[in-house]
Amino acid sequence: MRILLSWLRDYIEIGLPAEKIVEILSGLGLPCEGIKSFDDDVIIDVEITSNRGDCLSYIGIARELAAATGKKLKVPTVELDESAKDVAELVAVEIAEPDLCGRYTARIIEGVKVRPSPDWLKNRLEAVGLRSVNNVVDAANYAMIETGQPPHAFDYEKTGGRIIVRKALAGEQIISIDGSKCQLAPDMLIIADPQGPVAIAGVMGGADTEVCGTTTTILLEDAYFDPLSVRKTSRKLSLPSEAAFRFERTVDIETVDWASKRTAQLITQVAGGKVAKGVVDIYPKKPAQKKVTLRLARLNKVLGVQIPPRETVKILSRLSFQPQQKDDLISCTVPSWRSDIYREVDLIEEVARLYGYNRIPTEQKIQVQVVPVDSRQRLAESIGTYLNGCGFYETINVAFIDNSVAELFVVEDSSEHLGVKDVSRKSANLLRQMLLPSLLAVLKTNLNAKNTPCRIFEIADTFVPRPRRRKAGTLPVEKTKLAIACDSNFPLLRGVVDGLIKSINRDTGVVFKPAELVWAQTGAQIIVNSRLIGVAGIVSQAVKDKFDFKDVTPSAAELDFELLSALHTGSVKVKPVPKFPAIERDLSLIVDEQVRWADIAAAVNKKAPNELEDVRFVGIYRGKGIASGKKSLTLTLAFRDQDGTLTHETVDCFQADILKSLTESTGAQLRTV
Repeated sequence: MRILLSWLRDYIEIGLPAEKIVEILSGLGLPCEGIKSFDDDVIIDVEITSNRGDCLSYIGIARELAAATGKKLKVPTVELDESAKDVAELVAVEIAEPDLCGRYTARIIEGVKVRPSPDWLKNRLEAVGLRSVNNVVDAANYAMIETGQPPHAFDYEKTGGRIIVRKALAGEQIISIDGSKCQLAPDMLIIADPQGPVAIAGVMGGADTEVCGTTTTILLEDAYFDPLSVRKTSRKLSLPSEAAFRFERTVDIETVDWASKRTAQLITQVAGGKVAKGVVDIYPKKPAQKKVTLRLARLNKVLGVQIPPRETVKILSRLSFQPQQKDDLISCTVPSWRSDIYREVDLIEEVARLYGYNRIPTEQKIQVQVVPVDSRQRLAESIGTYLNGCGFYETINVAFIDNSVAELFVVEDSSEHLGVKDVSRKSANLLRQMLLPSLLAVLKTNLNAKNTPCRIFEIADTFVPRPRRRKAGTLPVEKTKLAIACDSNFPLLRGVVDGLIKSINRDTGVVFKPAELVWAQTGAQIIVNSRLIGVAGIVSQAVKDKFDFKDVTPSAAELDFELLSALHTGSVKVKPVPKFPAIERDLSLIVDEQVRWADIAAAVNKKAPNELEDVRFVGIYRGKGIASGKKSLTLTLAFRDQDGTLTHETVDCFQADILKSLTESTGAQLRTV
């Protein structure tokens, strides 16, 4: 928030240079982002946190400085020159949604003359970043910056003299004063007259009822609107405003009428006219004043310093908490403008702010308790280390993807995805149900940069909506997944996945079971110990076209991280380096095209002796010398005896039994040429 120094001095005679004021405000928890010159004046840019809506005004900032320095806060004296007409005869107000509109006041100002604002008003508004519109609108904006309470001036003749604060009806629309066409939803609070909407409550007025050059009578609104309602409406309509910014952070419901008087005073000062007698003030339910108790012992323990009780009471008095001390307890009445105070620790922070953070001693050394890495972090690190060793690099992606990409990776309609409703994000607004789309986009970027070979992985969360039959508001199924992608052939990816799983638990059995996957031309389910833990495959032509993969056909896999974690058995068992050499035999087999590697492995294991140490896939050949409908598959068998050196004669017998099993199970024939 921009603070013009000369304007600030209207509310507090502080007599300090801008640099000193910045130092005081920063010590109070209101850091300043800069100081700059403005004509012969100075502007201080103050950062206001979202819980301090009371400081989004000059009076609010002056109140903080008064508490810190002991100077007197000067609140403007408000006196209205009222006419004999009773406002109740001119306007009626109905609040249909008291939970969303806690208070609504209306005043009528007759005989105004709309014209350009005087220079002093224009200059002050320009200093805080607001453009001048006309004297009536400028006076209302001036009052908002001064008091923190956003008013709104309607052209009375265009409202029909009756105001209804209600929710919008389905299909209702309004053109806001900035020219935006707003499609209203039934959960949005609006200001309406008998004909329809005239303003979006707490956000912006409508163009049809705005003050213009022919306006002579003003209907002045000052109200309290629910912060959450204003925030939701402003976001849904992509319609930010200075008013919404303040209502979202809570305004002081108790000073609504005073702020209305002050606004009326300013309007008549620059635009003339008389204010109708009285005010229409609808206040359905006045909130009880909050009371919070502070224990002096707790204060000293939390801050680590002994603050004298008398000084504590003095600080709280400066902040308008009306402290009443009894023994170790101080009972405080929270002022209406401090919506952020509701706990004892809030009062402790208030005392610390004014006492001075620089007066609270700090230790030269601090103790840090080392917390061991949990199993989840340990597994993620272990997976990353293994994949790094295989030439894969980790990526970090945003959790959103585009609709046109999402529909290529799920069986359901992409409308089932969770998405961002904000119309400002019209693309890449769906939460991922799979990590692979993001990973393939990264793969494409690297291939465009000639960064080959490219092998990448990601560990992140996915979000799958629950079935529609579940009640509204049910949270999605959030699962952590491991995704792997590469520009290499599928056997390489399969070997990496198989090795990764074996690195977690080497006693597991990993099976790649052929399966139809919507995103893959050739796909498989990854089965571990009879349990599905993921999928893998070669991307389909549709996916290749979408990502514009021309010269490569990527392979990818996605596994459930939690199921991988369940495979972890804890301690790792080691065994001595073998004393005796292994004997390896390469077998090239002629098999039917439909025979899978899983069938080959099963046939080998069926007759495998204890000495069979490993079965490795080598490659597949199709071409000259191989009949149509057949393929040549080469594998390696490794044999080792832990108690002695194997002879070739013994291995010949093992090999013969395995060949016989292969022939019986798959029809395999040993290739001799």
